[in-house]
Amino acid sequence: MADKTLRPGFHVEVKGIIPHGCKLFTIKLGKNDKNVVIHFEPRFDYFGDKHKIVMNSMKENFRGTELKESFFPFQMGSEMKICFTFEKDKIFIQLPAGSPLSFPVRFPITDITYVSVEGLTTKYITLE
Repeated sequence: MADKTLRPGFHVEVKGIIPHGCKLFTIKLGKNDKNVVIHFEPRFDYFGDKHKIVMNSMKENFRGTELKESFFPFQMGSEMKICFTFEKDKIFIQLPAGSPLSFPVRFPITDITYVSVEGLTTKYITLE
């Protein structure tokens, strides 16, 4: 993400199409690929997890404890939109349906300068 900085109160919106045969897709927000404030990974069938959302963080290349969510509003072959709102102590995640999730900010971070999306056919990423 070039020349964009996300500060508390701002959000990232990701819209894309989930490919058929998808085992998982990943969205990461942080400072760089070694310092990720949220690693958001819906798993259709991967690493023993079926229809679970797995969330984690990484500081200096060390992963934290995974949190798993059983609510799974994703379908292969469908379009989806997810919005992440960055607050000082939490990331709020608005999914395609249902109540929002939250994930704690586990290490001090004042701004997000890194966004990575893998496993989706991305239509757009907006930063506001």
